[in-house]
Amino acid sequence: MRVLLLPLAMAALFLQTFSAGAQENLRVGIIGLDTSHVTAFTRLLNDPSGPDHVPGARVVAAFKGGSPDVESSANRIEGFTAELRDKWKIEIVPTIAQLAAKVDAVLIESVDGRVHLEQVKPVLEARKRVFIDKPLAASYEDAREIARLASAKGVAWFSSSSLRFYPGVAASKRDPKLGELIGATVHGPSPTEPHHPDLFWYGIHGVEMLYALMGQGCESVTRVNTAGTDVVVGRWSGGRLGVLRGIRDGKADYGGFAYGRSGIIPVDPARGSYRPLLEEIVKFFKTGVSPVPPSETLEIMAFMQAAELSKKRSGQAVQLSEITGAGKQ
Repeated sequence: MRVLLLPLAMAALFLQTFSAGAQENLRVGIIGLDTSHVTAFTRLLNDPSGPDHVPGARVVAAFKGGSPDVESSANRIEGFTAELRDKWKIEIVPTIAQLAAKVDAVLIESVDGRVHLEQVKPVLEARKRVFIDKPLAASYEDAREIARLASAKGVAWFSSSSLRFYPGVAASKRDPKLGELIGATVHGPSPTEPHHPDLFWYGIHGVEMLYALMGQGCESVTRVNTAGTDVVVGRWSGGRLGVLRGIRDGKADYGGFAYGRSGIIPVDPARGSYRPLLEEIVKFFKTGVSPVPPSETLEIMAFMQAAELSKKRSGQAVQLSEITGAGKQ
């Protein structure tokens, strides 16, 4: 009996080791080769000799995509495609369906949020976990539809700016000198693009920082807009205020303050590697658990669309429920 137990134990150990090894080497596909994220992410995942290498997954295939009416897409897509193909030996495939068949998980990196809904459909159909880079979509309606389709297919998804995971942001909220958080102010660059609501294009980085501090629960948004600056004030439950200053004129960098009952703590993202975000993505691909609840991501989209509506209404406060339809029969 003991003679039989040893081979069985060894077989079980082999299967366990094999399964763990398989999980550690996920095959990843990229959709949309028109942002510097695709080359940066591929380097972090595929170069084990790099000092900031993120183990556990490798990019193996990509779909080119691209948006000819978005300048930053049309002008950069060929260069990024060539680098992935020639330097990193990534297979470029002609359709998203073919990509999904070759990989375990997907990164949607298209810089144009308008195309994300259509691009994610074949991924969800193939039931592959997916990270959708900022912005999740170019409207709250598209974002809500992505969430609905993913839920219907039982597929986990995740979307976030890299700023949320920079150590300085989380450290500010955890600082024991802060006490109970009662508000926050953040600032960051906020250039615009004509095919996206203003904050959706780049201001979303600052909005993600704000939500990393404040969490869910924003009830209304008021926006003051000039050619060079936006000031967006969100009113959270309990009367807490979260403020975003979006900068288009003058020095544009990231930072802010967290306001607590015991102290005021500076928020210094100390920008650097995408590694913290990639670590969260790989962990998500393996577990199916998003570090940012989908409900929070949808609220972020509603926050930015409410800010756009407030601008059109000359700074009037807009209830998020007007965007989400919450409370309507």
